Amino acid sequence: MKQYVVTAYDFTDNNALNRRMEARPAHLEGVKLLKHHNNFVAGGAILNDQDQMIGSVMIVQFETETLMQQWLKNDPYVTGQVWEKVDIKPFRQAIV
Repeated sequence: MKQYVVTAYDFTDNNALNRRMEARPAHLEGVKLLKHHNNFVAGGAILNDQDQMIGSVMIVQFETETLMQQWLKNDPYVTGQVWEKVDIKPFRQAIV
C-alpha cells in the first residue's frame, strides 16, 4: 500500500473550533473504519499554545492515490469545513 502523511490546518474564524467539535464524532468514527480496513497508521490533533486543537496530522495508507483522495473528500473535517489547508505528501514508514 502507498502511505501518505496528511497535515491539515483548521480554519481560523470564530466558529472554527465549534465546527471541529461538531464534526469530531463523525471524523473519529471514520478513523475507526480506516483502522479496521488497515488504512490508518497514526494520527492526532495539532495543538496551539493553549492546548486547543488547530489542525490534524494523519498517516494513512491506500492501494491507490485515487482511493486516498476519495476518503479525504468525504471526511467530515473536509465536508464540515473544519480543515482549511490540507497538505498531502507520500510517506514511507521506517522499518526499525
